[in-house]
Amino acid sequence: MEFLNLKAKAWCSCPCPCLLFLVIFGFLTSLSSAETHYHEFVIEAKPVKRLCRTHNIITVNGMFPGPTLEVREGDSLVIKAINRAQYNATLHWHGLHQLRNPWADGPEYVTQCPIQPGQTYTYWFTITNQEGTLWWHAHSRWLRATVYGALNIYPRWGVPYPFPMPKKEIPILLGEWWDRNPMDVLRLATFTGAAPNVSDAYTINGQPGDLYRCSSKETERFPVDLGETILLRIINSAMNQELFFGVANHKLTVVGVDSSYTKPFTTSVIMIGPGQTTNVLLKADQPPGRYYMAAHAYSTGNAPFDNTTTTAILEYKTAPCSSKKGKSSTPIFPKLPGFNDTATATAFSIQVKSLSAVEVPYVIDESLFFTVGLGLINCTNPNSPRCQGPNGTRFTSSMNNVSFVLPTVNSLMQAYYQGQRGVFTTDFPPVPPIQFDYTGNVSRGLWQPTKGTKLFKLKYGSRVQLVMQDTSIVTVEDHPMHLHGYEFYVVGSGFGNFNPSRDTATFNLVDPPRRNTIGTPPGGWVAIRFIANNPGIWLMHCHIDAHLTWGLAMSFLVENGVGQLQSVQPPPLDLPRC
Repeated sequence: MEFLNLKAKAWCSCPCPCLLFLVIFGFLTSLSSAETHYHEFVIEAKPVKRLCRTHNIITVNGMFPGPTLEVREGDSLVIKAINRAQYNATLHWHGLHQLRNPWADGPEYVTQCPIQPGQTYTYWFTITNQEGTLWWHAHSRWLRATVYGALNIYPRWGVPYPFPMPKKEIPILLGEWWDRNPMDVLRLATFTGAAPNVSDAYTINGQPGDLYRCSSKETERFPVDLGETILLRIINSAMNQELFFGVANHKLTVVGVDSSYTKPFTTSVIMIGPGQTTNVLLKADQPPGRYYMAAHAYSTGNAPFDNTTTTAILEYKTAPCSSKKGKSSTPIFPKLPGFNDTATATAFSIQVKSLSAVEVPYVIDESLFFTVGLGLINCTNPNSPRCQGPNGTRFTSSMNNVSFVLPTVNSLMQAYYQGQRGVFTTDFPPVPPIQFDYTGNVSRGLWQPTKGTKLFKLKYGSRVQLVMQDTSIVTVEDHPMHLHGYEFYVVGSGFGNFNPSRDTATFNLVDPPRRNTIGTPPGGWVAIRFIANNPGIWLMHCHIDAHLTWGLAMSFLVENGVGQLQSVQPPPLDLPRC
């Protein structure tokens, strides 16, 4: 990317008028330089070969992963989604604020009815006060397994990165691959009530890498010059798995997460949850050769997981060939943490802080406490084919003992805007209905939640603190929680049960990281703060899609404020109907 030189010599003698002129000129220039980008996203099935077999998978424009969107802060995007697949579909622009515009957010039956086969819908939105790496993906059942892509947000023209300019930038999309139709995997799990089959491979930019069958020829290779600095834009687009990622013999300097810059720190490995993004600088300063990039699972629950490893190759252009018929030498492999290394994952997470001091809400209007975790539904006939969970049960999940149920007659936002009754209620509990030892030995009577489509109402402008507490029901687990329509400050986290009199004193209210997705430590809690200044209905859910399917979600209803600029925009004319 090119950037203007901001250190130009001053050309007027009086500093105040000169400074005023530069400020006005810069403001007008930034406004005039904003662009509108038009795209067509054709959602359709295409044959793709992986692991020796060819499958018809759902793609965008025939690409897997889908197209990378490149924009600048202040730009607008107009994306016409054309559904030529056999499934209902929606698209979500993960992490974008969508100010006053829930109609462009995308979660099925929350802010819109799905785009039915043969139908179209145009998403129109503006990037506002966000820079960094985000991504887009399907938000309709398990289409996200193959329908996703990167969304790179560069600074406005003339504004540099707050770190040394990289020579090149490389997107790294980490994903999961099933050697079958992911929608069939979901359908089977939904029928039996058991956990879905784990994936057969992880991928980097859609390719499994050298350690899987029939995959070596297509392994992603990234050529680099000795001494150059590369920005890796890392996205965890996996369906159900947090991941460790590293590059052999190379240090990674973290400079951003989601769409926010961070204080730089150096590490040999990152932990990244589904939905999260991490920007790192890599200096190509090792002896010319070939070095594996690799990712494998960070697994915190007592459950089966895909224990394979995906690879790509960082290849110095001057790397020597081996003596055997000019073949390349075997790449060096990185040292990744063990699958259950929570200490390393925690040590990484606590280093992430905002680049400078930020304005965190001090006075709190709404103090919320949500339990998040799994559960089991008891069956009257435990031997039924539909009760294949533990001990003849069905898996479920919940927040504050409410297992979220999506409506089908209308989307939540459309029903609210149209004044349609009976689609949802606004009585989601602000605290657990029953207090218990959340991370201890929980009575089996508390393992089965209630089902409901319950929202929590927030007044416009209210200052919110939300503590999310993992539970030991079925198993403790790190749940990556994503809030649509907002970013939030992660002010604290810890293990065990949250103790407000003790733990609040340790909150970071100076430079906490700003994120859109954050994990609850396994058997622990995480605290976030935000201001409810974006009206609409916004989904909050676990980004492990198996858990979302089971009901680990809720929605906030943020009321309109005063006047047009604090109110939801009218819906577009082509908004899909159920």
